[in-house]
Amino acid sequence: MTFAADIETEVKRIFRQSWVTTKTTTVPEASDIALERNEAKEIDSASVLYADLSGSTNMVQAKTREFAAEVYRAYLYSAAQIIRSEGGEVTAYDGDRVMAVFVGDSPSTTAAKCALKINWAVQHIISPAIVTQYGAGTYTVKQVIGIDHSPLFVARTGVRGDNDLVWVGRAANYAAKLTELSSDAPTYITGTVFDRLDDSAKYGGEPRRLMWVERTWTQVNNMRIYSSTWWWAL
Repeated sequence: MTFAADIETEVKRIFRQSWVTTKTTTVPEASDIALERNEAKEIDSASVLYADLSGSTNMVQAKTREFAAEVYRAYLYSAAQIIRSEGGEVTAYDGDRVMAVFVGDSPSTTAAKCALKINWAVQHIISPAIVTQYGAGTYTVKQVIGIDHSPLFVARTGVRGDNDLVWVGRAANYAAKLTELSSDAPTYITGTVFDRLDDSAKYGGEPRRLMWVERTWTQVNNMRIYSSTWWWAL
């Protein structure tokens, strides 16, 4: 059988084979799902967070490769540590961004607080560290975090020895797409997420006031979304 025929046979098998789907309330790992057949885990209620460095292409072009790598490492390390501390599961790294999934009793509230804490880390840990090491005005770290909530259908994709999970559902797509919005507001959530927030994640400061600004997402059917410039101290 030729190389092309091998691929054709497998593709036909994928489209022909029935799916075996199992409900779960936890975030699966790759080893939990078979690669050799159409198998998936289904999560009924999950919030997805994408944290993405903004302007990284310009940074790579303007700064040394070592400096760019240091910014990547500092940001992704900080984001991942905060995600884990809030009970989220890091599910993927993709260049200058990280994806996380939150489940449980109040995943949207937890994810929103996590986003505000990452913003605090950028402002009060990462940026000051750059100034200390390289001087004021060297580089301004900007980032955008997007969060959405939906059911998720989780399958395993790739080849033996080189595979990963694919997260199918609105939340995974919209959370990633929200990171394309302006970094003038570092955190964006969909209306679905906002409606699920506890008051502790909606209001802050003294006197207490709403931390979120309602917007219209014109790129996605004028969808209701919210942005925030607030942070949550670690």
